[in-house]
Amino acid sequence: MSKRANPSSSRLSEPERLQKVLAHAGLGSRRQIEAWIREGQVRLNGRVAKLGDRWQAGDRVQIRGRPVPLERRLHGGVRVLAYHKPAGEIVARYDPQGRPSVFERLPKLLKGRWIAVGRLDLNTEGLLLFTNQGELANRLMHPASGLEREYAVRIYGRLAEDWLEKLRLGVELEDGLARFETIEPAGGEGANRWYKVVVKEGRNRLVRRLWEAAGVTVSRLIRIRYGPIALPVGLKRGQVRELSPAEIRRLEDALEA
Repeated sequence: MSKRANPSSSRLSEPERLQKVLAHAGLGSRRQIEAWIREGQVRLNGRVAKLGDRWQAGDRVQIRGRPVPLERRLHGGVRVLAYHKPAGEIVARYDPQGRPSVFERLPKLLKGRWIAVGRLDLNTEGLLLFTNQGELANRLMHPASGLEREYAVRIYGRLAEDWLEKLRLGVELEDGLARFETIEPAGGEGANRWYKVVVKEGRNRLVRRLWEAAGVTVSRLIRIRYGPIALPVGLKRGQVRELSPAEIRRLEDALEA
């Protein structure tokens, strides 16, 4: 498989679409940057930029009249964190109720900010990815990526036999049809049973709502994989580990598959 050029690589030699480079530099989403270009707010080498322009090392960029040191911003490259979220933390920077935030545990960035790749609700645990690149975050979350999200889920209640098949084929929820790509029993006894399930969507509380449609309650929910990245072995709740360049390449390759 051929690798696409990465504007955050150390070479910075291959021309890349301007909006793509600006997004990788954390200046906004690609859609937002394309709007700036259409509105004439971006200049490339002294002239008003247009969609389709390409940037390479040495080119000068201004946004709203202010120079953007792109090579310096891109020098550090793409960074991705894996965080083991505990129950009870919110995926938001601020909370009027004063609940702890996942962002409080992350290392500080000299420039830019960490962007959460999707969300986990208050009581859901497990793998949560963060990146310093808005474009990468948007692509990882976009429904078109088709990336799998795998969960370990403990349910309480008696599940009718025919519901496993219904959950695989699809259940009509208030926001449309949804289903599990796979369901695998994972132990338990009595009214408490564990399953491993896979979904390809990031709809709000999707896993919980599918099980609730089957008449059972989710008593514990843990995300154990996002795309090709699994919850790192030994990473305790509340701990962070930065992904290696090879792991980041696996994420990017999964988007190209």
